[in-house]
Amino acid sequence: MDEQKIGHVLIVANWRKVESHQMSATIADYLGARGIDSTIFKTLTANEPIEIPTDTGLVICLGGDGTVLYCARYLHSHGIPILAINLGTFGFVTEISIDEWQEAIDLFLSGKHTISRRLMVRATVIRSESRVYSGHALNEMVIASSGLSKVISMEMRIGDTDAGYFRSDGMIIATPTGSTGYSLAAGGPILDVDLSCLVITPICPFTLSHRPLVISGEGKISITIPSGQRTGLMLSLDGQQNFPLAEGDVIEVEKSQSKALLVTSQRRDFIEVIRDKLNWSGGMHA
Repeated sequence: MDEQKIGHVLIVANWRKVESHQMSATIADYLGARGIDSTIFKTLTANEPIEIPTDTGLVICLGGDGTVLYCARYLHSHGIPILAINLGTFGFVTEISIDEWQEAIDLFLSGKHTISRRLMVRATVIRSESRVYSGHALNEMVIASSGLSKVISMEMRIGDTDAGYFRSDGMIIATPTGSTGYSLAAGGPILDVDLSCLVITPICPFTLSHRPLVISGEGKISITIPSGQRTGLMLSLDGQQNFPLAEGDVIEVEKSQSKALLVTSQRRDFIEVIRDKLNWSGGMHA
């Protein structure tokens, strides 16, 4: 790759993490010494719209995996790469650790970086034939009870085919990136992040024959909320955006037209990340 010409860098700092206060200033000074303007956007919530300055060619995200999910939601349609630095250790999404930030920035500016194009999911709620909500997620969308754990009922179609009637604690539709999150905890498979597919994972299904299902990324899923529910229902995107559902609602789920662009680590790849995070060492673990 040729050397990158960056007009502006936006530093999105999770201000709830004290480490981000000094780190964001240090990175801004480092960029300034190279003649690159930058802006620090301090966020305390996961729902605050990100202000994107003109000519922004890179976003540096300081926080954890949750901060990356937040950035991806607001930035995917802009086509701006995200260089995510984990302020603890590296996470499933934030592969770059705090002691690697200078190396990662230098590689990006020199054009020697690689970018992982991550599929995102879009969920749209149709109520009385009108669209009342639409949102995007990098990890997953979840339909579940809005109160204490109670079984809910759902009807699902995949494409033009009736896929069945489900009674469970909820339903997860995850991307390959999100396959190592909530879906994995609910018994779903781990998917390579470069795949173009979605995984449908029932949460504690009443009928044990309801198992996780991987479908093509071109597939469209439709979930109808039938009448007679014994609890309120909630749609959640990446655990950060929530929308209350009503009986009769139809939730249409498909891949987003745009993808999240994540700058990858040069020190480790996806398999190394899950090997270390899941302790695939061959020994016994508590």
